Amino acid sequence: MKLKTLTKRHFVLLLFMLTASYSFSQSLTDEETKLYNIIMDYRKDKGLPVIPVSKSLTYVAQTHVKDLQNSKPDLGKCNAHSWSAGGIWSPCCYTPDHAQSKCMWDKPKELSTYTGSGFEIACGSSDPRYDGYVMTALYALKAWKGSPGHNAVIINEGAWKRYPWKAIGIGIYGGFAVVWFGAEEDK
Repeated sequence: MKLKTLTKRHFVLLLFMLTASYSFSQSLTDEETKLYNIIMDYRKDKGLPVIPVSKSLTYVAQTHVKDLQNSKPDLGKCNAHSWSAGGIWSPCCYTPDHAQSKCMWDKPKELSTYTGSGFEIACGSSDPRYDGYVMTALYALKAWKGSPGHNAVIINEGAWKRYPWKAIGIGIYGGFAVVWFGAEEDK
């Protein structure tokens, strides 16, 4: 059997896959744990079940907030669901018309062992006026509760009613917070 020559991208992806189990063992920071807990309290107040923390979705969330903070892919026409060209992932410019939603929804499958799509809510900005700002769990949840679209994802309303969230990932870094929701269990 003849082996295909590995490109640099294939080698990086293979190396990532071999070390992914170590990355997925990342734990939540204190502020990420606080965000998880206040989201679960909010859902409980709405009569909704607790969502188990997913190692895969947490890895994606923590990777994304670091990309947002360090590479700033949300500047210009792209928003905070965007990914830079500076990592092992495929870049994605997510625009308000949701034309590139699939590139964001596929990030868990692209970066982890999670088999389903992921749906992200994001809070923060790369705007230079916010340099040095540190995101907090309370600020993020307050912002999402004040946004009908983000709030609907958290509490399964509207288009999100058909998704029984079975996995959640949390990431807070610098001036950003993101939460990933998935309808499949993380195995």
